[in-house]
Amino acid sequence: MTSTPAFNISIYWLCALTFALAAAACAIVTPLVRRMAFAVGVFDQPDEERRIHSRPTPRLGGVALFIGFMLALFTMLNVALTNNYVIHHFLGTRDLAHIIGLLSGGTLMMGVGLWDDIMGMAPRRKFAAQFVVALAAIMLYKFIIEGFTLPHFGYVSLGWLAIPFSLFWYLGMVNAVNFLDGLDGLLSGVTLIASITMILVSLWHHQYLVAITMCALGGAAAGFLPFNYHPARIFMGDGGALFIGFVLASAAVMGTEKGAVAISLLVPLLVLALPIVDTANVIVRRLQRRAPVFGADRSHMHHQLLEYGLSQRQVVNLMYVVCCILGAIALALSRPGGPRVF
Repeated sequence: MTSTPAFNISIYWLCALTFALAAAACAIVTPLVRRMAFAVGVFDQPDEERRIHSRPTPRLGGVALFIGFMLALFTMLNVALTNNYVIHHFLGTRDLAHIIGLLSGGTLMMGVGLWDDIMGMAPRRKFAAQFVVALAAIMLYKFIIEGFTLPHFGYVSLGWLAIPFSLFWYLGMVNAVNFLDGLDGLLSGVTLIASITMILVSLWHHQYLVAITMCALGGAAAGFLPFNYHPARIFMGDGGALFIGFVLASAAVMGTEKGAVAISLLVPLLVLALPIVDTANVIVRRLQRRAPVFGADRSHMHHQLLEYGLSQRQVVNLMYVVCCILGAIALALSRPGGPRVF
């Protein structure tokens, strides 16, 4: 009679401490990373053609996000692993394999972006590197979307299409998130909104490992946002953007193994619908004019809003509001006892 409340409290406290530790660690590390970026000469110069900032800005903020995330996740998982009750109800063998895959794949994807931030990388080579990391996560650690639960149809298995679809999921999510990182504070704020939404949904559906993971990501984004909001003192760079995309994609796949397949995939898709639709639109337009698909330009939605006369803060705040509304819709559709849409 008394075990269930104790378990619920322990999980909620674990989530809260993970979020707080990630936020504090990232907030402490970010100024140090900023100084390091200036010391080694890794910063973005103003560029009238594409970049809109007016002063040199360091772009290694992804390192601070990575450290905050990893420190919080390692610490809280160590706490969980020393609690036999939590291990029994919270972590299984498959969860431990997912943790290893998440940390390994996230580190490699971070490395791809960091290499591009420091050394520069041709778009095709960067995409090829993303492909290799995503394929490794799928084949070695079984981050595979096996099928869907659809309204009126029940569970639909993807069969041999599972691996190609999972690759498409990873590459689509990673690049949609990366393309969103175009204005001060935009990606870090959207990441925080998406993380909070996924935390709530994961706790509702007893996906506790996903909840802990998203607490670490959301906390890191919260600690980084004050330094990244306009006028930004540091950018997260491709290293941070690719890392965030990989974690979001992996968390959704981890959730599909707990039974709520449609819910796990729908929530990040809905919360990030704005950048996903924008990315698809930009890719179509680039294909039509035969421009490099993964090149850089100012054709994204947030750039167009700037051209209409809005300030950076106005554009970013508007996109925050839209993502919050989409997140609220995701919560309404996925809450226990809500509309039966899955």
